Order: sequence, then structure tokens, then C-alpha cells
Amino acid sequence: MSTPKRAAAEATRTRILDVAERLVQTCGFNGFSYADIAAEVGITKASLHYHFATKAELGRMLVVRYTQVFGAALQQISDGVADAAAQLRAYVRLYADVLADRRMCLCGMVAAEYGTLPPPMQEAIRLFFEFNEGWLARLLEQGGREGSLRLAVPPAAAARMLVGALEGEMLVARAYGDPERFAAAARLLLAQLDSHGRRSRTATPVRAGTRRAPGRTRSATLKGATTARARRG
Repeated sequence: MSTPKRAAAEATRTRILDVAERLVQTCGFNGFSYADIAAEVGITKASLHYHFATKAELGRMLVVRYTQVFGAALQQISDGVADAAAQLRAYVRLYADVLADRRMCLCGMVAAEYGTLPPPMQEAIRLFFEFNEGWLARLLEQGGREGSLRLAVPPAAAARMLVGALEGEMLVARAYGDPERFAAAARLLLAQLDSHGRRSRTATPVRAGTRRAPGRTRSATLKGATTARARRG
């Protein structure tokens, strides 16, 4: 394949993933069809199958890409914020930013449909959550050593609790159409872990409808690296 054709194919593939990501975050994985994607991208279903032979393959790639983007955002938090408590607030803001855009965490959405998904996609979802829990556990352990965070349970257990609480509160806030419900719950969670009972000077508090994300724009963090391009279509 020549370079121009390869570039065009890659652009189409990215556009497909962008559209599918938005559909998953707003409708769920079982809430759209290949026909929906093809119509929005402006290609035939046959062309869509050329890029992703099955919806299962597309779904696995979506989760893998989302995990990679999330990992990049977490790395920026680690590199750009020294204090563990401030890093934890930056982590929570990733979720708040997605909710402010009227979307859900992609992996949280597909996890709700876990029983209907193909095994490769199920495995990719588990890896996403294990990755998050591992990062958080290390952060919480660091905060305990520094004295900036207080833990009543082992770091790994606290990390599982945090991921589950944030994902669950996103769903409840969405049901009420009220991001402030998430923000309030997040503030309560953070307050239980803050050993000083105060906010760090190096990070802004969680607010409903926040538009900030650590180091990069929202379109390059939890909601996906290429959402900005998706908006053009």
C-alpha cells in the first residue's frame, strides 16, 4: 500500500475508533451497530469490516486504546505532581472531566455489559481495572509513607474501593443528570484519605463540571486521545 493510501486508511481507522468510542460512552457497547458507525463515518459497512472484521475486534481495540490513553494521563500526573494527595485529586478529576462532557468511563460502561461480551474484550476490561488499581495502590502507599494520606486498610484494598466508588458514582450522577453528585461524593472520599484534613496547595479541588485535566486537555485523557477529531465529523 502506498504512503498516501496508508495514511488515508489509518485516518479512517482512527475516525472509526473515535465514533465508536463516543457511542460506547453514551449508549453502551450493545447500544449501537456497525450500520450506525458506517453512517456517521460516511463509509460502507463492507469498508468498516475491512478495518475491523467483527464488532468484538473493534470493542477490544477500543478498550486497549482507552487503557493506553489513561496510562499516559496517569504518567503525566506522576511526572507533574509530587505530592501523593494532590496526585489523587488529579486522578479523580479525570473522571469528573469525562462526566462533565456527558460521557461515562468507557471501561465502566462496557463492564456493565460484561456478561454479553466476547472473552478477549472481557480480558482487556479486567486489565484496565487492574492497571488502575495497581497505580492507585502504589500512590496510596506513597502517601502513607509521606504522611499526606491516611489508610485504614491495605493500599490494594483502598485502591479497589476507590475505583469501584468512582465508577459507581458516575453511573448514579448520570441517572440524575447531576455532575455535582459525583463531585460531592469524590470530595467525601478524598476527605477520608487526607491525613491533614485540608486540600493540597498544588492541586485544585474536584468541582462539578470541571474542564481541567492534568497536563493535557480533556480530549487527551480519560475520554480518549482523539475525541477532538471526532467532533469534526
